[in-house]
Amino acid sequence: MSALVQTARDTLQYAYGYSQGRYASFGLSTIVGKASNLVSIPLPLLSLFAVPFFGGSTTRMSLVAFYLTWSALLLSHDPLKLELYGTLAIRLIFFVLPALLFLAFDCSFPQLSKNIKSRGWRALPGQLGRNRVLEIVGVAIGNVLLAVFFQASLELLWVRVFRFRSLLKGVSKVPTVPLPWSIAINLIQGFVIRGAAHYAVHRYLLHLYRSIFKTWHLRWQHSVALPFSIVAVYDHPAVYLLSVWLPTILPAYLFRWHVLTWQLFLVLTSLEELFIFSGYNVLPSAIMLTGMARRIEAHFDSVKSAQDLGNFGHIGLLDYAFGTHCKGDPDVVDDIQDEVSKHRLQEQIDDAVTAALESQKNNSDENGQNVSVPRSR
Repeated sequence: MSALVQTARDTLQYAYGYSQGRYASFGLSTIVGKASNLVSIPLPLLSLFAVPFFGGSTTRMSLVAFYLTWSALLLSHDPLKLELYGTLAIRLIFFVLPALLFLAFDCSFPQLSKNIKSRGWRALPGQLGRNRVLEIVGVAIGNVLLAVFFQASLELLWVRVFRFRSLLKGVSKVPTVPLPWSIAINLIQGFVIRGAAHYAVHRYLLHLYRSIFKTWHLRWQHSVALPFSIVAVYDHPAVYLLSVWLPTILPAYLFRWHVLTWQLFLVLTSLEELFIFSGYNVLPSAIMLTGMARRIEAHFDSVKSAQDLGNFGHIGLLDYAFGTHCKGDPDVVDDIQDEVSKHRLQEQIDDAVTAALESQKNNSDENGQNVSVPRSR
């Protein structure tokens, strides 16, 4: 017995000494280094957008800087880590952090926030209580991290175990950059496939058919009366992976996109989720995002009332095509017609103002010509 105790004690002492030696150098500098590496991942996309505005250079110089930045990152990072860290960094920078800032603003300045919320006081997250809000934030961030973990697991399984080529292009030491028109085509493919997949899963698996996914979806995401940005990723983890993560990454895997195309698509979809679930009536796009946000709120209302269930898609085209938009709520065609009418009205106002100014100028010129200079005696 004493021998067993001594063996266990020696084993614990060895493990403790090993852990001390292994992690003694893991200090603040290491943490800062890891964080700086993570933040540097989206630099190619940022350089592509920022150089023309702040560098005063041409598009060609912007593309050269973009290629050099991407090449430097490939040479200094493991390609697979570059894909995964880039995905994580983009989700944090373009969704999680802004969503938390929106949430902090709503909770800290409710008097100001209610003025730009389309539903006023009803849409303020502070009414849920501190513990409930923290629970939603914790689950939402956990879902984002879980999606990155699933992507990493698929890549490692596909490349390291099955010995296949990577699921995305550009994950190699040879620098390659997608052409602009291929990026545009891939983005169109991505939004079409993502919209169709999300609509099908959301309508049939989460609302129409009886399933465990429907139960989870109603108990989790629809336990919140009206959405705010972080609610876009708040759901049961299995439901989130099925209805949000899978439709987003599906086109990238189907067409084997370049990793940069995937990251750009992820930026756009992250910003879309950030704004259309925000509940704000002041959004960057007057026609697309505002209408999408209104349809999201109408969907939450329809689930709460259990009547006229609809608005399963984000853009609204499939809801219009299949007649599943919420009755009494303007659909995507109404949004387009309203926007066209606004532009026509604005053009008419501009034409009327221009005509009035020209008429006033002509009258001034005529009066100036009719004035005669008096003779001196």
